[in-house]
Parts: sequence; C-alpha cells; structure tokens
Amino acid sequence: MNYIVSALKYRPQKFEDVVGQQAVTNTLKNAIAKGHLAQALLFTGPRGVGKTTCARILAKEINKTEGQTVDEDFAFNIFELDAASNNGVDDIRSLTEQVRIPPQTGKYKVYIIDEVHMLTTSAFNAFLKTLEEPPEHVIFILATTEKHKIIPTILSRCQIYDFKRINAFDIKEHLKSIVEKEGLEAEEDALFLIAQKADGALRDALSMFDKVVSYADGKITRKVVSESMSILDYDAYFQMMNFILKNDIPGVLNYFNDLLYKGFDAHLIIAGLSSHLRDLLVAKDSKTIELLEVSENIKKQYVAQAKAVDMPFLMQAIELTTQTDINYKLSKSPHLLVELTLMKLASLNLDEVKKKSIDIIPASHFRNSVKVVEAYKSADNSDENKPKVSKIEESPAQNLQSTTKQPEHTTIRQSGGTGFTIGSFIKKKRELEEQKRNDSAQQLPTDDFSQEDFEKYWREYLDKLRKNHEKNLLSILTIDRKPRVINGKIHLTLSSEALKKELERTKEKVLKFLRQNLNNYEIDFVINVKEEKKKELVYSKKDKFNKLVQKYPDLAYLKTKFKIEI
Repeated sequence: MNYIVSALKYRPQKFEDVVGQQAVTNTLKNAIAKGHLAQALLFTGPRGVGKTTCARILAKEINKTEGQTVDEDFAFNIFELDAASNNGVDDIRSLTEQVRIPPQTGKYKVYIIDEVHMLTTSAFNAFLKTLEEPPEHVIFILATTEKHKIIPTILSRCQIYDFKRINAFDIKEHLKSIVEKEGLEAEEDALFLIAQKADGALRDALSMFDKVVSYADGKITRKVVSESMSILDYDAYFQMMNFILKNDIPGVLNYFNDLLYKGFDAHLIIAGLSSHLRDLLVAKDSKTIELLEVSENIKKQYVAQAKAVDMPFLMQAIELTTQTDINYKLSKSPHLLVELTLMKLASLNLDEVKKKSIDIIPASHFRNSVKVVEAYKSADNSDENKPKVSKIEESPAQNLQSTTKQPEHTTIRQSGGTGFTIGSFIKKKRELEEQKRNDSAQQLPTDDFSQEDFEKYWREYLDKLRKNHEKNLLSILTIDRKPRVINGKIHLTLSSEALKKELERTKEKVLKFLRQNLNNYEIDFVINVKEEKKKELVYSKKDKFNKLVQKYPDLAYLKTKFKIEI
C-alpha cells in the first residue's frame, strides 16, 4: 500500500472541514446559496492556510446538482494552472482561447491560477480583457501569497478574500483529531510545540507531524518533537532563566555551550530567549496571560517563573536580548556577543534596577504641583493671595530621586497636598541618560587601524556614494584629496563654513560605515576650514595701473609729473 502524506490524506473536502478560515468559508457558502458569486476571485494569504483547497471545494460546490455530492468527480470542469511555470503571454492566450468553449457537464468551468503573482506584466495585460468580461460559464480563482506584486488593474477586477494565519490552538486541535483517527498517542504539549513551529501554516504543521511520527517509537512526546525537529524546548529557556535569576554566570555560560554542542545556533538561542522574556512579561498579568499560545501545563510554568522577576528587570533584559539579536549579524564575534549578553543578564541586580526606573512617575505626584504653578501665575503680588509653600515631606516619588539635598526653591508643595522636587528629578534623569551613553560607549569595540585600512574603506564609501548618485556628500568628501587619521580622528580640510555645517549634518551615516568596517566606535571627524582668498580680477588698463600703484606708489607721482594719460 502506498504511503499518503497527511497534507493530502486529510485535505478538507467540504467548507466545514477547513481549519481556521471561518470568515472566508461562511462568505463563500452564502454567496453560492444566494447566487451572488463573482466571476473573478482572488484568494490571498500566507502559504499553507487553505487557499487552493478552498478554490477546489468552491469549484465542486458550484457544479454540484441536486442529488450529487462534492465527492463526485468534476475534473472536466476544473482547470488548474501553475503561474510559476506557465507565466508567459502564450500560456495566457492559450487559456483565453479555452474559456470560450462551454463545459461538457455541469454549469461552470473553473480556472484556478496558483501563484498568480508570478505572471509577467505582458501576461497580466493579455489577461485583462478576459478577466473583466469573462463568458457566463467561466469563473476565475486566482491564488497568491504576495498580493502587492499583482498589478492594480487586475486587483480592481477581482473580489478579494484574505486568508489569515491559523492560530496555534486551531492547528493543535486539528493535529489532535488526526492522532485519534490514526490511533496514535501524543502529549498535548508536543502538539502545541509543532503548532508553534508551523507559524500559522497548517500544511507545514502536517509535514512536521509526519516527520515526528516516523521518528517516534510509540507515544509522541515533547522531547521527541524537540529532538526530531531540532527545536529548543521550553525547558531549555526555563533552565537558562533559572541560572540568570541566581546570578550564576558560570552556570549560564556552560548551559549555553551545551546547547551549542547539541547543534543549536547561537542566534536562534538569543532570539528564543528574547521571546521567552516576552512571554514572562505577558504572564505577569492575568489580563494578558491569554496571549500565551501554549498548553495549560506550560502556562503554569510561565506564571510561576514570572513571579520570581519584576517588571523593570524584564524590560531591561528584553532590551539587552533584542539589541543582541539586531547586532548579531553585524558582529565579527557573534558567539562572544551572546556570551556577553548572558553575563550582563546574570549580573542584573533587581534592587538596582528598581531604583533606576524613574522614567515614568504616576500623574498623581504632579497634579497638585501643577495647580500651585498655575496659582502663582494668576496671583497678585500681595502675600495674602499667594498659596502657602513649605518644604515637601518624604513621598514615594522622592525615593526615586538621588539622596543629594536640593535647594529649597526647587521644591513646590501646596498645603494639604503632595509634591515633588523638580530640580532633583531633572538632574537625576540627565545623570541616568549620561550614564547610559557612557555605558554604551564602554561596550563598543575600539580596534586599532592603520592609515591604509582607513583609506581602503574611505574609497569604498566614496564608490558607494557614486553608485547611489549622492553627489552633494561626495563632492564635500572629495574636496580634501587625502584625509589624515590622527589618534583615531579623521582630519578633513574644507573650503568654507557652509560645507562644514553640511558635513556635520550628514556625517553620522559616514561614521556608521567606517565604524562598523574598522570595528572602532570612537572614530569621529575633526573638520578644519581653510577659506580660499578671492582673487581680484583686473580687466582694464586703468585697473592694471592702480594695481601696480599699490605695489609701487612712486608710479602715481610719475604719472602726475609727466601728465601721462592711461
């Protein structure tokens, strides 16, 4: 007996069997029942979500007569064209010639054109007239994953149906029904893991499921799925977070190394950790916990670990891992970059994080103080009209400020209300911003480089500007024929202050290119201005004589003495 893959074996034959596309299937069923079906339909959406399947079901449903079922063969009425391999003008002309012939049986001839975005522009144009005014016995169903590549004149002639990604719960339930039909055993967590890995594509989930069934020896468990699909299990990230929360740097580094030894990619690990931290953030609030697309068992584990961390820690941790994910491909030592991030995460002191989180202060701390300021603006100069002002007592807002004593004139408080120290708050915020900038500067590499290294990448950047036709910046950078590098600074001489201002405005993209290629983030410009002296142009004989007089004053005396005419 020939083996049939699950994607074909369990392909839906009725609209009711289609998974996760109820809005589309209900619309199509109602359109068929009311006779309001358009003659040109466009099915668009991600791969593996049921576009072609729904097209085939629709083709059978509209040709079904009384007493027939969709299981009967309607092959004579359904024509499928793969636009990926039949995308020329001749292919479309051949199709338009066929549509004139009415169906031998049934009411409609249905043409399903898959991957329609692959048609050439000339093929689209050849198809336009037929699509706008098709014969009454023809229905076109176009399917694509990339609607934006289809020309607007085609889109305007079609009734568009958007297919969505199928959520993990629906995919899990579908896999569960297949497990029951096949007489297999499977853990719910294992099916959820397959559903998550499929990322909304049911066809991908069924392909993975077939692979896992072949690998499994009996029951399908979460461990079996992880091993067969090379997926990092939830447990890996829970364990990694345990090391981080214990500030166990050796432990988290060794665990990371073990994962690498098992064949997992470092980029995958750090991206997965970032996602895990996001899930912990979601699990901290009962209102958002439903956003977790995991089984109940795993959800409990997330809730338990989320209690061990607070919000400021999670926000800083997510910022670190996200930045590492972005910089991974740019780094010359990505492995080291991930290790440094893990060490920083394991070094985060939760109490210090809380103290530094002053970016957001509840509005209640400001409300009364704003009233006082407004009262001062509107009050007379007389003492009796001024609100009473006294020094503020300790408040929750002050706990976020520095312990340095502030002058009394910066403290505002309305009697009977709460207040805050404005000067202290602004000063502390500036200090933290400066500290962030300093920390960032310390973390970036500052490799040594030679004049030759610099000149190589300088020429590369100038070539890049030429290709992109950025003539303005190119002309500025080529004024100084040979910029010099002294102590990591690029010394450039320009001919005017205007050019200097223009370069200072646009220099960041130049520096970004040089810093990344030379792996030195302290590189900067030192711009010198050497204005050229304007040459005085001498035109007439009189001008020439006056010019000579400036050098030889006695000439003026001789001209007068001898009455010389010039």
